[in-house]
Amino acid sequence: MTVSLLLGFLGLCVLLALTPGPDTFLVLRYAIAGRRPAVAAAVGSALGGIAWAVVVAAGVAALLEQSAAAYRGLKIAGGIYLVYLGIRTLCDRRRARAAAAGVRTDEQEPVRASARSAAVAGVLSCLSNPKVGLFYLAILPQFLTHVTFAGTLTLGAIESCVAATEMVILAIAAAGAVRLLKRPRVRDRLEQISAGVLAALGVGTIASAA
Repeated sequence: MTVSLLLGFLGLCVLLALTPGPDTFLVLRYAIAGRRPAVAAAVGSALGGIAWAVVVAAGVAALLEQSAAAYRGLKIAGGIYLVYLGIRTLCDRRRARAAAAGVRTDEQEPVRASARSAAVAGVLSCLSNPKVGLFYLAILPQFLTHVTFAGTLTLGAIESCVAATEMVILAIAAAGAVRLLKRPRVRDRLEQISAGVLAALGVGTIASAA
């Protein structure tokens, strides 16, 4: 791979990283719970991207391109998972509000989430999005003079690192902003919006698969 091809690929990765997607909204959802869960979700999503790069490098992703049934199945599974995340966000917030019933304070703790669960959610969100694999399958070979397992995996890792950097910055910024929002009503609204966006993305994914 030449230097010009590498620079072109890096530029494309930056543009793609700045485009909001399911992983972006997932990071924002966990940013409400704190910086660590948000960063963990971002890192988990990047790991999912690397896993897709391995799959594409091994040639398995070609099955998704050739099999409409396999592609639809994976899209439906990914859509269901996004809907589940949206519903769980609302349920977690309701439980937190019920636990805080009778306590009047403008500094209630937000819904808590462990870094581990956030990282797992990030990995699953990325793995359940077949567009990531198909993107790698269609784009990566164009930036390689000779398509090899090592070359494809390297480009996939580069794209995942660029995306992870952007999402970690977003996670830190969003978590810092959330800490400034002390009013529970505002925090409730933010969680409702993030839950609604995740659920809408899931429903849209399922609908497009159908």
